[in-house]
Amino acid sequence: MTAPANSTDRDIAAHDDDPALLTVENLAVRFGSGAARVEAVRGVSFSLHPGRCLAIVGESGSGKSVTARALVGLVGERAEISASVLRFAGTDLLRMSRRRWRRIRGRDIGYVPQAAMVALDPLRPIGREVAEPLRVHRSVPPAEVGARVLTLLTDVGIPEPEVRVGQRPDQLSGGLRQRALIASAIACRPRLLIADEPTTALDVTVQAQILRLLADLKRAGLALLLISHDIAVVGQLADRIAVMHQGRIVEEGPTDQVLRAPRHRYTRQLLEAVPGTRSRSAAGRRPRSADPAPVIQAEGLVKRYRKPGGGTHVAVDGVSVDIRQGETVGLVGESGSGKSTLARMIAGLVVPDGGVVRLAGEPWNPLPERLRRGRRWRLQTIYQDSLSSFDPRHRVGTILSHALRSVGEPGGRAGRRLVDRLLDQVGLDPATANRRPAELSGGQQQRGAIARAIATRPQLIVCDEPVSALDGPVAARILRMLRRLQDETGVAYLFISHHLGVIREVADRVLVMKDGRVVESDEVERLFASPRHPYTRSLLAATPRLDGHGSPGFGTVPTTDGRSWLEEA
Repeated sequence: MTAPANSTDRDIAAHDDDPALLTVENLAVRFGSGAARVEAVRGVSFSLHPGRCLAIVGESGSGKSVTARALVGLVGERAEISASVLRFAGTDLLRMSRRRWRRIRGRDIGYVPQAAMVALDPLRPIGREVAEPLRVHRSVPPAEVGARVLTLLTDVGIPEPEVRVGQRPDQLSGGLRQRALIASAIACRPRLLIADEPTTALDVTVQAQILRLLADLKRAGLALLLISHDIAVVGQLADRIAVMHQGRIVEEGPTDQVLRAPRHRYTRQLLEAVPGTRSRSAAGRRPRSADPAPVIQAEGLVKRYRKPGGGTHVAVDGVSVDIRQGETVGLVGESGSGKSTLARMIAGLVVPDGGVVRLAGEPWNPLPERLRRGRRWRLQTIYQDSLSSFDPRHRVGTILSHALRSVGEPGGRAGRRLVDRLLDQVGLDPATANRRPAELSGGQQQRGAIARAIATRPQLIVCDEPVSALDGPVAARILRMLRRLQDETGVAYLFISHHLGVIREVADRVLVMKDGRVVESDEVERLFASPRHPYTRSLLAATPRLDGHGSPGFGTVPTTDGRSWLEEA
């Protein structure tokens, strides 16, 4: 696949001497009061012209998403917003009433939020979700809404749109939900699109398709504000990059300048943390016993689902896999290929229609839950959508305490020390124990989910996109922590990721899935060096990369000096 746009395309598409569509000067966003007052955004300034893309990058909690929400009037009633100038198409956004916001949000300004499962109505089919802005803003005649919805779903790469249009979010993979959000955001052809991590949940082939779609919209005059922690992705599309750190923009400039000659130390740290192509052995692979015992033995797994309009969809078709003690098996494939369904059958969360799973040699699935409950601690899952996996009523400390007590760890003061230790292992402040999951950033939520998973010291952890919501440096820290745990305890991982750079760093073996089947399986280095199946080759070709000089492109991702990503960060 080719890059969605190059510098020539950008120059033709728009000119900086055109009037700015969006102007932001000295934006500040504050939450709370007194000692609890937090200034999440401080003195942020930038402008955005039609046909241009500005990418704001930075780690979790840097203020990127708060900035995005401030521009669409969604920071919450308790937030305090100030700015010298906050203007869109000549309109002062600081003086907008709720009614006025409802008129322009979705019509003139499209917004793609970060959490797809939370943003979509769980009771409403995605067809109605995508149709809503068309109906509310009367963008097309009522008789044409249905056809327009199908076109939008096709444009964002959703397969079988005539079937998916009637499905609810819980019936879709994370990648399909994310694409439905994008379709809804661009439905009314807005003048400005604010996209907060729009490709985080997408496999590389669909990610490339979305980037090409956004590039086409940009060439047609759309102004795009792209929020991301993935600097390799934004390099494909952005004309300019602004780097945020601790609520401020610490560096801003043309994309090539920021990627090739970063001025700020923090920008250099982000670039050094882009996943690389060095093998895991180069990063210090642990020694393994000659014949480790199998933790999971899955044989001939099959799962079928009924389609809403009739017929059957085979999500997993005769897949077998063994995972041994101390081993990491990577699982890759595009959204809807069956990866998550396979993982949920291995975890005992979905009953297979055919085949069996054994855990440490004993029957596991299919098996009544009452016969599995005493062994549940042996197998944990880190979910792709971390927020939905938490009980929103409980604080993080309570959630971790429950996990610890389930395996006989003490409560009281000793238990609190264990909670603090878990939080420290995943890079969270002990004060996080007193906060609820919804009060955390996406990256903090994911780290909390990882802390809960490792609390029981399981034999196998199913990792379903465990670092997809994390910026590079934090993701590297999490992966180092997971590997250290593996070295110390021999825990096995089934590691699902759309990021092939991450898979190459962490996996011993890789399974490639397409249409419910494993089309290729091999040792990680052999697969990356000599992929046999055309689909595997297409995945590798579509992977965003930065070359040795920081230039954006597609393919695997070498680092600036050849070191492993886990060594660098």
